[in-house]
Amino acid sequence: MVNLNAKYREIVESIKNQIPFEPEICIVLGSGLGDFAEKVETVKSFSTSELPGYPKSTVEGHQGFLHFSKYAGKKLLIVQGRIHFYEGYKLSECLIPIHLAAKLNCKNIILTNAAGGINTNFKPGDLMLIFSFNGLSIKKELTEVLGLTTIDKRNDFLDFPSTELNEKIKLAALKEGIALREGVYWFTKGPSYETKAEIKMMQKFGGDAVGMSTFHEAVYASYLGLKVGAISCITNFAAGLSSTKLSHSEVMETAKHVKFDFERLVKKIIELI
Repeated sequence: MVNLNAKYREIVESIKNQIPFEPEICIVLGSGLGDFAEKVETVKSFSTSELPGYPKSTVEGHQGFLHFSKYAGKKLLIVQGRIHFYEGYKLSECLIPIHLAAKLNCKNIILTNAAGGINTNFKPGDLMLIFSFNGLSIKKELTEVLGLTTIDKRNDFLDFPSTELNEKIKLAALKEGIALREGVYWFTKGPSYETKAEIKMMQKFGGDAVGMSTFHEAVYASYLGLKVGAISCITNFAAGLSSTKLSHSEVMETAKHVKFDFERLVKKIIELI
C-alpha cells in the first residue's frame, strides 16, 4: 500500500504555511475549462512547478496552477492542471490535488472533465452530471492506494457521488436554465482513444460518456470523507459514432464554445453549497 500521507508530507507542509485560508470547495478543471479560474477573485496562486515533488502536467489545457480564490462568499481551491495516469505518472501522483484539498480541510469537491459521448442522444457541447462510474480498469491500482480491508470502509461508497451535492448541481442547472444531462462515466487508462469495439461494449453495459480522468479522484475524495460531485463536458462523439477522426484539438474547441454555460453552472453551484 502507498502511504500518501508520508509521500506528500513535504508538499502539504510547504503550502499550508503559505495559504490565505482553508478552502470550503475544491474545483478541478478539465481540458478546455481552465478559463474558469479567471472568472473569480483570486487571492493567491501557486505554480505547481514550484512545489516540491509535484508532477508536471503535460497536456494542452492544463496549465499547472493552484488558485486560492473567492466567489459568492465561499473560499475555493481551484486546480488548474490535472495529472493524468496516461502521462506516465503513478496513480498516487494523479491524486495529489485531492490529497492536498483534504489535508487543507476542504469538505466539497467538484470534478470536471472533457469526455467523449457514448449515449447517442448526447451531442458535443452537452454538460452531463455523472451519477455513477465504471472504473474496472483501474481497480487494482486504487486498492494499492486506498488499502480497503474492511466492509465498513467499502460501504463508505454507498453515497458516491454525493446525493446532496448532485441535487445542488441539478438545482443550479435549473436556476440557470442550462440543460444538464445525466449519465455514467466510463474511465479508461489511455493514452490512446478507445476503439469502435470498445465503445460498442461500453454502450451495451450502460456507459454514457468516456474519458481518462476523474474516476480515481472521485473515489479517493469520497474515501477521505469529501462530498463529491462531477460534471462532464461532452466534447466529441466517441469512436465509431462519427466520421470525424478523434483529436485533442476537437476537445479543446468544443470546450471553448460551452465554457460560458459551464461557468454559469459552476458559479451557481458554489452559491448553493
